[in-house]
Amino acid sequence: MQLLTTKQVIIRISASIAAAEFLIMLFINIIPYRLNAIAEAALDVIMLSALTTPLIYLWIIKPFVDARDEAHAQVSHLAFTDPLTQLANRRQLLSHLQRIIAGCNRHKTYGALLLIDLDGFKLVNDMHGHDAGDAVLVSFAKRMRESIRAEDFASRLGGDEFVVLIDRIDANEQQAREKTLKIADKIIQLANTPVEFNGNTLQVGASVGITLLGFEHLDADAAIRKSDVAMYRSKKAGKGRAGFSD
Repeated sequence: MQLLTTKQVIIRISASIAAAEFLIMLFINIIPYRLNAIAEAALDVIMLSALTTPLIYLWIIKPFVDARDEAHAQVSHLAFTDPLTQLANRRQLLSHLQRIIAGCNRHKTYGALLLIDLDGFKLVNDMHGHDAGDAVLVSFAKRMRESIRAEDFASRLGGDEFVVLIDRIDANEQQAREKTLKIADKIIQLANTPVEFNGNTLQVGASVGITLLGFEHLDADAAIRKSDVAMYRSKKAGKGRAGFSD
């Protein structure tokens, strides 16, 4: 839906008033009795208002407001969404992560931040081009978003790095670790799924760094840094695995 231009608004208002006034004059001329000037003017004003108000609202004001609201929603979406994968971007991630940290502290339960880096992604880009790399990113993002719970949160941090936030896993630390590892293993399996692109089979893997969120007071950036360190340890340990920051 496109915003009405100033010219379109003026034309529509003028057309609405002209059409309404034409109908009013016809009505006044066909009524069986004569009105004095004051009565005719009053009738004209009342009928003009009654006819043009709903017409101007439905034909001009409502389309303008709907188009403006849609434009604002699109701008907001672009500001908080990665344009390639349609996942949340870093800006939205930081805001959501801070809320999850606060909620886990308040409810005395654990959440988790999983930072995922695609192993072998650079090789795909170098061998098959950036379009192939984009296809891998889009495919992985879609599979990951569909595999997590509705209350959890997926984001593209940048490049071939992604983040999954798991909210309120368990109040018991050991149980929270075990459940988070199962989720991480599932994400690694998703990354291992080949992607077909232009007749080529593209294969990557994933290394995951995990930080439990809950009883330690962290800011969002610190939590991401801890998971980043854990992810690189996982890579050095042989890739295709997950490890905790502590």
